[in-house]
Amino acid sequence: MPVLASHRKPRARVRATAPAVGLTTAALASVTLLSAQSAVAAPGPKPGVEDVQKKVDDLYRQAGTATQRYNQAKEASAAQRAKVDALLDDVAQRADKLNDARRTLGTYAAAQYRSGSLTPTATFFLADDPQSYVDQSQLMGRMTSRQQKAVTDFRTQQARAAKKRAEAVRSLETLTTTQTTLRTSKQNVQKKLGEARTLLSKLTAEEKARLAGIERKKEAEARRKARELAKRQTAAKTEADRKAEEAAKGSGGTGTGTGTGSDSGATTKAGQVLAFARAQLGKPYVWGATGPASYDCSGLTQAAWKSAGVNIPRTTWDQVKIGTRVATADLQPGDLVFFYDDISHVGIYKGDGMMIHAPKPGANVREESIYYMPIYGSVRPA
Repeated sequence: MPVLASHRKPRARVRATAPAVGLTTAALASVTLLSAQSAVAAPGPKPGVEDVQKKVDDLYRQAGTATQRYNQAKEASAAQRAKVDALLDDVAQRADKLNDARRTLGTYAAAQYRSGSLTPTATFFLADDPQSYVDQSQLMGRMTSRQQKAVTDFRTQQARAAKKRAEAVRSLETLTTTQTTLRTSKQNVQKKLGEARTLLSKLTAEEKARLAGIERKKEAEARRKARELAKRQTAAKTEADRKAEEAAKGSGGTGTGTGTGSDSGATTKAGQVLAFARAQLGKPYVWGATGPASYDCSGLTQAAWKSAGVNIPRTTWDQVKIGTRVATADLQPGDLVFFYDDISHVGIYKGDGMMIHAPKPGANVREESIYYMPIYGSVRPA
């Protein structure tokens, strides 16, 4: 019997391809995952020593700016604290006056309660004679005016005390805000210094040696510029002296005594400033410090000028506003030289393109070229 052909539709063979698709997907996922892990695990290129130096210098500059904010907030906090204390003393004194006025009112109230209130008619009939009535009426009138004055005094003292209390509350709120700013500034300084220390700690011995070499080159270039400035200043002074001598001869003078009393006084002050600054050489930089064991940059300049009898503000931002602005070419010993666009550093000019300053954390008060940092401007305090 012949075999009949099957009329059933052939079954599609899909089992062979399904595992392939699944395997491909899994493989792709694995590759993607491995790639992602490799991307995370693979460290970026290590920054070069020059990059580290720039970053550290920038962090120190930022720390300097934060230090000035800290100094500013600290000064404001001290001033606000003094104001609050004065207001609280005033409130206490007004409270005493208010209590005195309250006691006076209480005395009148008690007296009226004991005697009772009499109408003018009753007073007239109870009086021994018309003259007694007149005397009692005048006495009561005077008593009433004193009572009215006591009430007025009480209300005045009450209003003044309330006003001072409100002022004290506002001052305390301002003090709290200032102290918060103080804490924030302190944290910012510590953060920037911590970041700088972390960067430096990751350097190898070889990298640290290279970094020191870069610093030496930077210092050498700054000193070269200082010598050039010193030459220009010497030449300018020589020319000025020559012209002064010629002018003196032309007028029949002796060529001596051309200086003024004020110039002499300024020279004396500058000498005192520099003598003080030299005595601080080798002392450590500590941010927020004003001496005598350590200084930050503006703390040193403030203390130096105070030794010469001149009081100048605490921060670089305020110090740059005092005295007379001076061009770099016209700098004289004792002048203050400010650095960076944000005016976050200051030093004392000593002559020949050099200054004495408190540089940064980890360094001591030292002499250095004014060209070691970008100059913002200079002032002559007195």
